[in-house]
Amino acid sequence: MFGKLFGRGAERPTADPHALPPRKQKHGTYALRALGDTRVLALVEAADAGDWSAVKTALAPFDLGREQAVLGQLTDVDGLEEWIVRAAEEDKDDKELRATALLISGARHVAWGWEARTSARAVDVGREQWQTFYERLRIAEEHLLEAAELRPDWVTPWRHLLTSGRGMSVDDSVQDARLAAGLRRDPLNLDLHLEWVSHLQPRWGGEPGQALEFARKAFAGAPDGHGLGCVIAMAHIEDWVESDDRDCLQQPRIRTELREAAERSILHHAYERRLGWQGDYNIFAMALSLAGSSTASNVFRELDGVITQWPWTFMSDPDKAYARFRKVF
Repeated sequence: MFGKLFGRGAERPTADPHALPPRKQKHGTYALRALGDTRVLALVEAADAGDWSAVKTALAPFDLGREQAVLGQLTDVDGLEEWIVRAAEEDKDDKELRATALLISGARHVAWGWEARTSARAVDVGREQWQTFYERLRIAEEHLLEAAELRPDWVTPWRHLLTSGRGMSVDDSVQDARLAAGLRRDPLNLDLHLEWVSHLQPRWGGEPGQALEFARKAFAGAPDGHGLGCVIAMAHIEDWVESDDRDCLQQPRIRTELREAAERSILHHAYERRLGWQGDYNIFAMALSLAGSSTASNVFRELDGVITQWPWTFMSDPDKAYARFRKVF
């Protein structure tokens, strides 16, 4: 198996000294906790305790300005928004720490805003929900823009500004400028591209087929083994979400495109398993499963039961859907 997936003669990956032990659930699946890394878990626990000093210590191995996977672990920490700004004030004379605190705060306020809005259709969101949503996103924008100003080399502020801008329905010219700013800093950044795939969906004002066209062009310029192939898979998942036809992906040309994208990205021997790689595999696992592609079996085999929240949240019962597809393939 590993010879096929990692190149002829490739050896089984060495054990990760920072790996968290899995917590197997029913059907042998388990949710990925803290990216499966003890260092990330220490960071999340410090943030959950409101201990800025411990957070700063736990941040040492990471670069939040470029590592969206690690930053994303902090956006779901309840109560983080209540003290992180004070932390920024305490370190106002340290540009690096202030930028870090503002980045964390901005990313958290974006997620917090969506908690208020919920995933309901716009017509089903109440007036008070909208008000809270916009208030939180306005704070997010203020903090993210300042973080970007303090650290002009960072890419993650621009990724979250795309999300807040989408929620606030800012002008297309502003969103285009934000995407361009992020891509100047990291032309092949997967998270920027995934966010733009969402931005181009009809439910957010895009045109049918726009996202897939963007994804194809982006992946065409990526080297073999790059995770950017996930934009192809995500664009097809988004098409499935937008469609009333639950079998819309089960077409030979779509199965072929997804298989080729997987083989040139996550299943290629040059693919590097960085923190959060399981998220890439879960995107392909869902897309390939919806398309009825046997290539899903290779992906599920490598995941060994690991399920990430995204993109299975599009399913009414994510755990059951994952387990069902895993059993089929």
